[in-house]
Amino acid sequence: MGLSDIAAGIEIHERQRERGVPTVDATGEDLVARLATHADALPCTPEAAASVLETYAAGTSVGECAREAGIAPMTAAKLLHRCGVAGLSPLTPTARDVLGDWLDGELSRSEAVELVGADEGDFALATYVETHDPVPELADAVAGDLEPESNATVAKRDALAETMSSVGELR
Repeated sequence: MGLSDIAAGIEIHERQRERGVPTVDATGEDLVARLATHADALPCTPEAAASVLETYAAGTSVGECAREAGIAPMTAAKLLHRCGVAGLSPLTPTARDVLGDWLDGELSRSEAVELVGADEGDFALATYVETHDPVPELADAVAGDLEPESNATVAKRDALAETMSSVGELR
């Protein structure tokens, strides 16, 4: 196959058609309005919650998100947990098992705190995470706002999957 065979059918244009960037907003309303419909499940105001969610999605730490929203870091962590963000418990899996033993009444609180080795704030947050489930409606209301970057990354990885080699292919 020669270069002329490869180039067959290629067209050259003087101008490229301007397509722009497509935007899709399936929500129809802003984040504060979506949060306001679930205000009873929020540990803070919808405005503060929107501030936390927007700054957290941008990669800001939970503590910094809380400072920008004017709320306590514990409240911001509770909000993120209720919105379906995983991994907010400050305890290791073994320490969470000890916490579970305390919640089941098998240990006293003082024994559990000592065995976990966490401070009171971490113990309280872990207890909240273990005793309160995320709110599915709330998680659905903020899903697009929490992880816009990661969805793009997954789509890119899927599109390029054929070009990537696995460890087993390196032999």
